[in-house]
Amino acid sequence: QVQFVESGGGLVQAGGSLRLSCAASGTIFSFIAFGWYRQASGKERELVASISSGGTTNYVDSVKGRFTISRDNAKNTVYLQMNSLKPEDTAVYFCNLDVGRYGSTRDWGQGTQVTVSS
Repeated sequence: QVQFVESGGGLVQAGGSLRLSCAASGTIFSFIAFGWYRQASGKERELVASISSGGTTNYVDSVKGRFTISRDNAKNTVYLQMNSLKPEDTAVYFCNLDVGRYGSTRDWGQGTQVTVSS
């Protein structure tokens, strides 16, 4: 069973940067497409970035040019580098399978809180 452990969140001022990490276990990591999702208070969870097994990336328009998703297959880890952060990026961030690729996700981890102050 796939499990995800997210880390790296915190409190940062607008314009700052954070790097999130997601350790995945219970799957053949290198063959899997992953996504980073976020859920702001009172809003639905949304997919913000995805990366295929071959390294192809996609982003939602609101984070294009600011966020970069990457993966290290040797470490079974997916990263999300977030630059030029805005208050509207405040949310709990999660990783999971790429719902666009597979049509579903697995059980969610605890996520990591990102708070951007203005």
